[in-house]
Amino acid sequence: MKYLRQFLIIVAVSCVGEILKYLLPLPIPASIYGLVIMLGLLLSQKLKLDSVKEAAEFLVDIMPVMFIPAAVGLMVSWNQLAEILVPVCVITVVSSFLVMIATGKATDFLISRKEKKEYE
Repeated sequence: MKYLRQFLIIVAVSCVGEILKYLLPLPIPASIYGLVIMLGLLLSQKLKLDSVKEAAEFLVDIMPVMFIPAAVGLMVSWNQLAEILVPVCVITVVSSFLVMIATGKATDFLISRKEKKEYE
């Protein structure tokens, strides 16, 4: 019963994100709205981490399974993808490195900021 309640909380926040996507004319995916709402609820402690922790860990554990339909879709559309395979691979590699660099820089900034606060 605990897992069902936790999962329903996550789904409810995701539904609010979907509603915001429908109501607001911004080019932001509904999932981003949901993540920001969840972050806000957790940071403001209106929602305790224990209220969603186990269900969230379960969803993260099964995340690789969620990529199977996308992989099958790529296999089905291989004929169209084969023509642009090299540019797609280059874009994928370059964008992956850019994301890793940006994530590393952001993490370094946040860690150094936290360390400065601890020494003050």
